Amino acid sequence: MTEGRGPKDELDLLAEAVSRALAADGLSACSEETIREIRCPANVGRMCDADGEGVADGLCGDTIEMYVKVRGDRIADCTFFTDGCGPTIASGSRLTRLVKGMTLEDARGVTPRTIVSLLDGLPDDHEHCAALAVMALRNALRDFAGRSNGTGGGQ
Repeated sequence: MTEGRGPKDELDLLAEAVSRALAADGLSACSEETIREIRCPANVGRMCDADGEGVADGLCGDTIEMYVKVRGDRIADCTFFTDGCGPTIASGSRLTRLVKGMTLEDARGVTPRTIVSLLDGLPDDHEHCAALAVMALRNALRDFAGRSNGTGGGQ
């Protein structure tokens, strides 16, 4: 029983289960911002009409795919897909949010440190997840450049 409220309700039980799961996954060391991105990621999914696609494979076994839609010299849309852990999901999500609307040049300048900072940190053993996301984005931008032969592509 919870103090002053009677028996635990379903929400209390769910909250306890989520806390146990996060602790078991080693995510208890993640920031609240990272946990928010894990629980409610943005821009998830493969893009069938992408102007550029990139993949990065980590030594940890995670794979992340990035897709970009380019208009002029800006990223109009960016999505990701991963089979990775929570911090990889958080990194992909935060990166896609960041680069939408950016110029291609500015997007190429995004670093893993930028993503780690925007997530209010990642556990040391998961900082490579941000690097995977950035690598996949750079590969997607390279793919776009190859497809458009450097003409700016898009519409």
